[in-house]
Amino acid sequence: MDSLENSSSHDVPHPRKPVLNKYAFAAALLASATSILLGYDIGVMSGAIIFIKENIHISTIEVEILVGSLNVCSLFGSLLAGKTSDLIGRRLTIVLAASTFLVGAVLMGFAPSYPFLMAGRVIAGVGVGYSLMIAPVYTTELSPATSRGFLTSLPELFITLGILFGYLSNYFLAGLPNRINWRIMVGIAGAPAAAIGLGVLAMPESPRWLVMKGRYGEAKKIIQKISHTMEEAESRFQEIKMAASRMDSENSSQFSGKGVWKELLLTPSPSLRRILIAAVGINFFMQASGNDAVVYYSPQVFKAAGIHNKRHLFGITVIMGLSKTFFVLVSALFLDRFGRRPLLLLGTLGMVFSLVGLGLGSKFLAENNSKPTWAVVLSIIAVCAFLSFFSIGIGPITWVYSSEIFPMKYRAQGTSVAISVNRLVSGGVAMSFLTIANKITFARVFFILAGIMTMATIFFYFLLPETKGKTLEEIEGLFEDRPSDVEN
Repeated sequence: MDSLENSSSHDVPHPRKPVLNKYAFAAALLASATSILLGYDIGVMSGAIIFIKENIHISTIEVEILVGSLNVCSLFGSLLAGKTSDLIGRRLTIVLAASTFLVGAVLMGFAPSYPFLMAGRVIAGVGVGYSLMIAPVYTTELSPATSRGFLTSLPELFITLGILFGYLSNYFLAGLPNRINWRIMVGIAGAPAAAIGLGVLAMPESPRWLVMKGRYGEAKKIIQKISHTMEEAESRFQEIKMAASRMDSENSSQFSGKGVWKELLLTPSPSLRRILIAAVGINFFMQASGNDAVVYYSPQVFKAAGIHNKRHLFGITVIMGLSKTFFVLVSALFLDRFGRRPLLLLGTLGMVFSLVGLGLGSKFLAENNSKPTWAVVLSIIAVCAFLSFFSIGIGPITWVYSSEIFPMKYRAQGTSVAISVNRLVSGGVAMSFLTIANKITFARVFFILAGIMTMATIFFYFLLPETKGKTLEEIEGLFEDRPSDVEN
């Protein structure tokens, strides 16, 4: 036994640590780039809304509706994306997402009034919903198990990069006249949308979708390109074929998602029910954490802390964006080494302590007219820490986890349901954050969010098993055990 191990010692590292497949990486990178559109909107609206409010004279309620409407409307895009991607394919659904967002961005940039702005937000929201659902699904179906965590976390990396670009746009365009600056801020998002829509046409289709359509020859050619060896390609191809053959009486060449909604929502098996609870739960807590609202309204939070200079406000948000970007990159690089659960639990616990710190800082600032410097510094550090822990844990892992745990038959529709919950909660929080904070103070809001993230940590610990290194076809078996049989 020892001699066998020694004689093959030079060959062992290669299968354990395969080089990242460049073809799969390029396709995942381009598909994930659609997420930069949402990130840019989140970042840029945090500053643009200040100038929109001054330019077209809207109320705080109208601000919340304008900001949150994109997230609420993305719910419809997420729900439609499942059926759409099963009908026309994953790749064309990404093109549709980018095209829809492009129309919305142009409409917002040229909007002469509040109703036109809202129309642009609604259309862009549908495009965002499509992209948030389809990018992780496409990347998951294309990625080998050894690098799936890294590749499927790319959407969150692009969301974070988009937020940073939005912050930078605010900082550099703030000096322009109010009637112009916000139009440029929101309108230039159409440029990357157009580039992504065209670039996606050069991407391969998902091999799992091709197998569901009975197009085995095309699927096999793509799998060979995204695998390291012909043996690996053949093994992956056979696994996918076997998974497709288990789709009850459905004919894979005519698969269109018929009956899946009923089985998923009305008559799920015990394992499918656990998968649905896990996917919906992680998406719910991702947005119930208040992350999007903190990003959207961070200038208002810092105004309450006594910082009123707009360039200073936007400068702080740039620092926040850089911190977020660094930590989401760290998470992406180490996700396949350490696993989903350790980073997820580390992130949520860190968010709890950060929110408590932010609540304490906000409380002292609200109660002292002198605005003590230590409380301002504490608040800024706590916001940066909160966003960083979000970016190392629940931010990227939500997209990875909710797209990889569903069986192939239910993946598109199941991910649609999970992302729809994500968007609905995000919209609800964004559309009520300022109103609630004005009623009960920012400090109490942050303490409530800390309590929510404490519940999230408990939920994740008991109900989310580790999926690191498992193939998509193996992951389903993790949920066939009792919920308490979770890998630690």
